[in-house]
This record gives sequence, structure tokens and C-alpha cells, in this order.
Amino acid sequence: MRLPTPLLLLLFTLLTLLTLVSGAPARDPSVLVVGMELAYPPFEMAGKNGQPEGISPDLARALGVYLNRKTEILNLPFDGLIPSLKTGKIDLILSSMTATEERARSVDFSEPYLSTGLCMLVNGTSDLISAQELDKPARTVAVKQGTTGHLYARKLKNAKVLVLDRETACVLEVAQGRADAFLYDQMSVLKHAAQNPNTTRALLTPIQTEHWAVGIQKGNEPLRQQVNAFLKDFKEHKGFEALGSRWLGPQRETFQAAGIPFVF
Repeated sequence: MRLPTPLLLLLFTLLTLLTLVSGAPARDPSVLVVGMELAYPPFEMAGKNGQPEGISPDLARALGVYLNRKTEILNLPFDGLIPSLKTGKIDLILSSMTATEERARSVDFSEPYLSTGLCMLVNGTSDLISAQELDKPARTVAVKQGTTGHLYARKLKNAKVLVLDRETACVLEVAQGRADAFLYDQMSVLKHAAQNPNTTRALLTPIQTEHWAVGIQKGNEPLRQQVNAFLKDFKEHKGFEALGSRWLGPQRETFQAAGIPFVF
């Protein structure tokens, strides 16, 4: 049936207005678009062929299979993930993101799928032995922008805080003695200490315990319930154990030897 020209114009105008109001074009509902920053190995990284690799890409693809949706992974800066979710550019965030009260004001979170601790990478010659000694005028603390280390550093009243864009830049500040400590998660601190044994050391005792979760657009309760159902099923079928064995074998042994609970 052919529509009269005025009606066609009206429909076109309505569709244009809907697109402008939504702020993003309609996407294929059969595709699950997952946002993450591929700069956090072995959780999120780009492989030799440039394709996403690591724990989070594996988890995202398994979620897509569970939901019977094709998975598309977008590599985005970490501090751009929540804005991208809020504008509908992505369906969810799966990027080693800690569920905090501050972030929960902007996005909804799934049930936690991993627990870790915020700890310190310190300069090899530093006399730091605990977080209680951190907040002093003579101290310099490096943090990556937008991370929970950055949030924690906001509480420091006396120490100087360096806010940097890249994790490697924070490590370099510590290794070269320009910063006393880098606040980051236990897995990464352990890795960087192993890579810089002569200039850094790891203080793995957690300053605070953190829980990673999947970020979902506010009010999308159906998707949140689907993600929670997937995480429960994945855990029951020992999917997290398989991811730990594949990507975190040596780290798991180190944690067990130190008596520190492992992430999964």
C-alpha cells in the first residue's frame, strides 16, 4: 500500500526526531556490543592480530553465546566507558570495573564476578611498608585516571597525587623514583614488580577489597537479570576456573604461596 506524500513526510520527521532524542542510531538487537579498554593484560588486551584477547573478551564471547547474540567488542578509553554506556553506544561494560557507589549512581551493575584488592607497587628503595604511611607531605602517589586507585587517592590530604592516563606511565614514575607508590590491583602490581625487580616491589596486602562487575545501562533490568543468570551458570560450570588456568596460572601459584585469596 502506498502512503500519501504528506503522511510519508510526517513519518520521516518523526523518525528523525526519535534519532535526535535518543542520541544514537538504532542498532541490531541481535548484536551484543561490549565496551572494554584493551590495555590491561591479561584481562583485556589486543592480540598479535589486533583482535581482543584475555579474560574479559573470553567472558564477553561466552555471554554472547549464552544470550544467543553475536558479540562485538569496542576498545574504548576506560574513562569513556560509562559515557558510552549512558549514550547507548555499547550495551554493557566488561572491563575489570569495580562496582563502586559513585559509579552506581550512573550505571547499574551485575552481581560481582571477581574479588581483588587495591594495593601498592612501591619504589625499591622506599621505606613504605603499609598504606598507613602513605599520606605524608613527602610522599608522591601515582594513580591511573578513573580507577579506584584514583578514587582512593582523593582521600589523601598530605601526599602529592600524580594522575596519569596510562598504567605504564604510573609504573615508570615509581621505577624511576619520582613516585613512592602506584595504587592498583593486586594482579597488576604483582606483574609489574616481576617485570621491574631491581627498581620496584609489590605490597600485595589489600588496602581495600574490591568487587568487579558488569556495567549495564540504568534501568535495563531484563539485561541485568540475563547477565546475572549467565554469571551463575558460568561459575557452576567452572568457567572461571578455566579462565584462571588459561590466563593466570603463575599468578595463582604466587597468591597461594603468599596466603592471599585468589581473584576467582
